[in-house]
Amino acid sequence: MTSPAATPVTPVTAAARSSRRRQRSTRLTVAVVLLVVAAVVVVAGAASGAWLVATLAGAAAVVLGAAATRITHSELAQSRRDANRDRAEQAQAYRRLAEDRATEHRVRVEELTERIAEREKALEEIGERLVSVQSGASETSRRLAAATRRADELEREGRDTARALDAAEGRAAEAIVRMAELEQEVDVLRSELESVTHAWTVEQERRRHA
Repeated sequence: MTSPAATPVTPVTAAARSSRRRQRSTRLTVAVVLLVVAAVVVVAGAASGAWLVATLAGAAAVVLGAAATRITHSELAQSRRDANRDRAEQAQAYRRLAEDRATEHRVRVEELTERIAEREKALEEIGERLVSVQSGASETSRRLAAATRRADELEREGRDTARALDAAEGRAAEAIVRMAELEQEVDVLRSELESVTHAWTVEQERRRHA
């Protein structure tokens, strides 16, 4: 952006100011020449010693002085008008510059507002995605915890089953050993029974024959 102190001067304005300075210089030069001529006329009239010549010289000097004063006054008035015109032009230039700066500022603010809106929208989308990811992570964590608990339960059940199986195998081994012992006892009892039966039979035969 261009600051007010650095307002550019167009070639037309510069040329107009240069032309006005040349005119002002010419008019002031003419006024000075008139005053010099009036002084010369007065001096010449006074030097002539004739009252008529002196009177005419004085009148001419007054006219020349009035003309010089008029030119000087006109030049001062013109200088004031030129200064006022320059100030008006400068004010217009400042106003245009201020309008341009205001327009640029408004455009910049609109661009920044649009960028901020885009960033806010992107942040909202990221927030929604983050919430979705967090929800999915929470659900996954719950499922993982449930699966872990189920695995622990299955592991405990497996250990319980293994212990029960070991106990059953032990009881089965004990039962087999006990069955073998009982079979041996049965064999012994059967042998004893056979011996007693044989002895009783022999005793009965003996009594019958006696």
